[in-house]
Amino acid sequence: MEREKRNDMSFSRKRSFTFGAYGGVDKFTCSDETRPDSVESNILDILDSPTSDSKCFFSASSNQRDTELFEIIEKLQGSRIDEQRCEFPLPLKSQLLTIGSDLPLILPSKLGGYWIDPPLERLVDVSPTSSHYGLDLYCYDIMERDGEAKIYHEFFRSRYHHSFTAVDPSLGPLVLSVCLEEEENKLRVILRMKECSLHGVFSVSLFPNIPSAVELAKMLCDKVTVSRFDVVSYLKAPELITAFDEHRVSPNFKFGVLYQKDGQLTEADILSNNKESEEFKEFLSILGDTVQLQGFTGFRGGLDVCHGQTGNEAVVTSFHGREIMFHVTTKLPYTESDPQQLQRKRHIGNDIVALVYQEGKTPFLCDVIKSHFLHCFLVVRKIQREEDAGGTAYKVSVTGREDVPPFGPVIPDPPLFTDHSQLREFLLTKLINAEISCYKAEQFSRLELRTRSSLLESLQTELFTRSQCMMGDPSLAAIPTSESVRGPSEGSGGFIENFKRAIRVRSHSFETLGVPRKIAGNTSQKPKIEKDGESDKYSGLPSDSFGAAELKDQASPQDEA
Repeated sequence: MEREKRNDMSFSRKRSFTFGAYGGVDKFTCSDETRPDSVESNILDILDSPTSDSKCFFSASSNQRDTELFEIIEKLQGSRIDEQRCEFPLPLKSQLLTIGSDLPLILPSKLGGYWIDPPLERLVDVSPTSSHYGLDLYCYDIMERDGEAKIYHEFFRSRYHHSFTAVDPSLGPLVLSVCLEEEENKLRVILRMKECSLHGVFSVSLFPNIPSAVELAKMLCDKVTVSRFDVVSYLKAPELITAFDEHRVSPNFKFGVLYQKDGQLTEADILSNNKESEEFKEFLSILGDTVQLQGFTGFRGGLDVCHGQTGNEAVVTSFHGREIMFHVTTKLPYTESDPQQLQRKRHIGNDIVALVYQEGKTPFLCDVIKSHFLHCFLVVRKIQREEDAGGTAYKVSVTGREDVPPFGPVIPDPPLFTDHSQLREFLLTKLINAEISCYKAEQFSRLELRTRSSLLESLQTELFTRSQCMMGDPSLAAIPTSESVRGPSEGSGGFIENFKRAIRVRSHSFETLGVPRKIAGNTSQKPKIEKDGESDKYSGLPSDSFGAAELKDQASPQDEA
């Protein structure tokens, strides 16, 4: 019986595993619901058998069973990277390695959940004589993440206008801005709510008198039920309002670049590449310029530019006024003793879009890179065409999670590029549009709504409190400077930076109103997020949605949370 208890305890312990880029805990028990199969199941059946039948455990084959048991324990305690990575099924793997003809760049996941463009059936006959579609450089339009984010800065701040705040019982905090454009005899109104901002322009001739703030708000949204708005008299209110309106706008992007050699089918193989071939170097030169990270002053994308902890070189570029940093796996630190290459995964796994360059004919599996954040992949392969077709060309394909809406520019038919400038224009436009489109996926849109709600609540509280202070309320005479106005070095648009701002400003607003902070007692303590000072795109998300494991190294984009 004591031996049985010891064996049961050995199977009820916790074992660690790596999910995404960081560590976690996975419970392995001997309950009926999680009982392993094959050899493990047989041993557990013996351990769970009644005492009267325990004699069979001490039979002549006990030594063999003990050996199997210890092999299982050793396996659980050892490296489990093969259990954690997504691989091609063995029959498919053997077929891919023996087929000599051209294979598709991307194969769908066995579990589904991804779309592929162009679809596999379209690639059955790729004729070099087919007409190209969408190769006009001037048709590559970059999507706007928030087309109305700069309306307040463009039409209101240069004119005399008024702002109002209120808290609606059903809609929550409201911030209204009204501007009279006398030269055009129009009223321009913006109503900010948790879900969205509503913008409208009304002709003054439609009203016998200038309507009130409540009437204007109800004209934009009939769900408004408040009876009055409070006037904002704080002198720095335009700065706070502008910061809120443009919190999603950023000129900075970061993308991962994966190097997949022929025959590499797993995440570990792809992340372990160190040497760059001349073909891959040529492709990187198409994307951008290779620079030294030491002392780099541009957009760093979370890489270390002081101490060399994230490598010595990086690929950067400027594209239509946007700064782009590429996280190239071969340029990130390589740890020989770490088969999972977490120093590389911490950057690649925390990007939203990655570009895969294939050197060979091995397809890329949609979900081979395990990450909560990666939602889209652009795959490029250099192929050798027939001499009469023009020699070499770059073949392109795209895959994304099923909740990511489609985005432009349209992939040509056939999906081939022979000109480097056209390929660069297409890839950079496609990468930027892919990230903006990924923000509309369920995970990101839900968290973005929560961040906007928190920032709007902080803005309304700040404007109301500061206005009361300006009006001479003695209880609010000594209010410290707010952190909600970003300095010039903070940039804008980083999701985690916005989330941190929301938490900081909300906490500051509660202190201003005399609301004490909650002391961690029975409730779990939230992780502290440190400020970096540089904004990066969607580098991390709250831990309650994706797990604290993947949030680490994610703030702006690699601050520790």
